[in-house]
Amino acid sequence: MSATHAAMTTPNPSQGTLADSIPRTFEALRNHVIERHGMLPKRLAQVAKFALDHPDEMALNTVAELSAAAGVQPSALVRFAQSLGYSGFSELQGVFRSRLRDRWPDYQERLTKIQNETGGDADSSSVLGRFVETSMRSLARLPESISGEAFDAAVSLLARARTIYILGQRRVFPVAAYLSYMFGKLEMQHVLLDNFGSMIDIQAGSMRANDVLLVITFTPYTPVTVEIANQAAARGVPLVAITDSVFSPIASLTGARLEVVESDLGSFRCLTATLTLAMGLAVVSAERRRTVGESPSNS
Repeated sequence: MSATHAAMTTPNPSQGTLADSIPRTFEALRNHVIERHGMLPKRLAQVAKFALDHPDEMALNTVAELSAAAGVQPSALVRFAQSLGYSGFSELQGVFRSRLRDRWPDYQERLTKIQNETGGDADSSSVLGRFVETSMRSLARLPESISGEAFDAAVSLLARARTIYILGQRRVFPVAAYLSYMFGKLEMQHVLLDNFGSMIDIQAGSMRANDVLLVITFTPYTPVTVEIANQAAARGVPLVAITDSVFSPIASLTGARLEVVESDLGSFRCLTATLTLAMGLAVVSAERRRTVGESPSNS
């Protein structure tokens, strides 16, 4: 046997290690891509953003369709897959297809999932205990996910704002409503964009460059929230975003981005860390305005 043939057929011990490190779930893939995002070449970073923003399309569409939608050559999709350790695009697409099969269940399915996770004969107090544990995990991660620089940047924007516009729909609306309550008590001028009567475009129409839009949105990102955030950014309104990923559709629009990843029990995601962050933002922003003398901009 020639040396060349032997080199091609003899297993390389490092290959098994590499194969074991390849992300096999969407969550693992998402985390891996976020960690490596800053090191990716421009085109591969473009593919990465598209992939995490459009996981359903990644699961169902062809390479030609995806490359056209992402604005890259088909070869960029293949190179992106290989840069992550996959043999080709088909193997990467399999991860997105698995996610599609295992996507967030509806609420009746979630109740069944909770029963399975806590035990069919579990009493109500044990379920409550599991939710407490879930909330504690979210809180424990919060100091690691929020940098001091990002928090300070958000506080400075809010403290200087003429008016703080608050936007959070669907699951995160309680956080937006709580911020409205806190800013009211702290005498910070604000507007809650509650979309009452489907008039959010009118409510948001008075935003100006000396205001701030404080926007909260998590996967799967409410379309109206993303739309209003884009409109605000186009008008030069600074954004403070509470979101869950560098690949959030509003991540690139923000003056300050605060990333929060909430734990879940039976696919019910808590809001404990998000509400804690909201309280901190409101209190520190009001204190900054009062003690440092950062007054609302009238320009």
